[in-house]
Amino acid sequence: MTQHSTILEAFVKLSTFFRDYLEAKRKELEFTSPWESELEQIVSMAKHHNGWFTEGNMLFALTTWSEQLTHDRLKKWLSNYDLSKNKHKKVAIIMAGNIPLVGFHDFLATLITGNTVLVKLSSNDANLLPFIARYLKQVEPGLEDKIAFTDGKLENFDAVIATGSDNTSRYFEHYFGKYPNIIRRNRNSVAVLTGNETKDQLAALGEDIFRYYGLGCRSVSKLFVPEGYDFDLFFKSIYEYHDIMDSSKYANNYDYNKAVYLMSEFKLLENGFLILKEDESYASPIASLFYEEYSSLEGIKKRLAKDSEKLQCVVAKNLVENETPFGTTQTPNLSDYADSIDTVEFLLKT
Repeated sequence: MTQHSTILEAFVKLSTFFRDYLEAKRKELEFTSPWESELEQIVSMAKHHNGWFTEGNMLFALTTWSEQLTHDRLKKWLSNYDLSKNKHKKVAIIMAGNIPLVGFHDFLATLITGNTVLVKLSSNDANLLPFIARYLKQVEPGLEDKIAFTDGKLENFDAVIATGSDNTSRYFEHYFGKYPNIIRRNRNSVAVLTGNETKDQLAALGEDIFRYYGLGCRSVSKLFVPEGYDFDLFFKSIYEYHDIMDSSKYANNYDYNKAVYLMSEFKLLENGFLILKEDESYASPIASLFYEEYSSLEGIKKRLAKDSEKLQCVVAKNLVENETPFGTTQTPNLSDYADSIDTVEFLLKT
């Protein structure tokens, strides 16, 4: 068995482990291994380290990865590449911490191509990935020297993958510009409505808006709607997400942003848990959703093409190439690369 195959099988075992844990959790069964018990402790304690990392969002992230890390899906993903071309290197990965396991795809791609990973975690998401790394080393001892974490200065690496904001990207470019790199900046996701959407489609859009409290770059933060659009069906369709206000952090953001907008005398639409504000910007604050009216679909297609480097996902139906179906922004496939930069190709060519 090749090195790539043994590493692939380690991730398949991780998928099985996630599924077993999630099944026991769902059926309220006793956990059958110390690993499951430890994962349960990490999941249940996550919100104490980061109030946005609720149990529901942690379980969603684990479910998503358990579905992607199957043998068939991994083999299909990697069949597009010649892994024998890889030249072993140590890759430093600087991870964001906005949603659970946000940097896991970079971690997976680096290891499965046969490289060594040096991870600098965000303090907002510092517990789950080290646990996963320990599990992978246990099921595949050959990974023992392939995974390292650091809290300090990154040193002795050959390439960099760094994810952050527009501000941190300037810092990353200054320090890491001389190395082969992928440096990611702020991106947002949008949805284009035509007025012909069904209630089910709009309800699915609610998942794209509210999952992870809208903190991900794949979270829809803006709507494009036709001139004179009636938001009544939209509000009715997303009502099922109203219990998001049970989160005090979300509710505080809702109250604060509503107060700021009202004091500024902005025209608002709101339903008690989401504020709609007409705005040309893409990045809306938590508990808010920007919208903008358009006069023609051709015009909006040109706008999206012009701003493509600012956008992660475009949720629509039969409108643009590489659009994302309603309700699926937070469940990307292995080949749905952040910022449309093929991480595996980058690693193989470096």
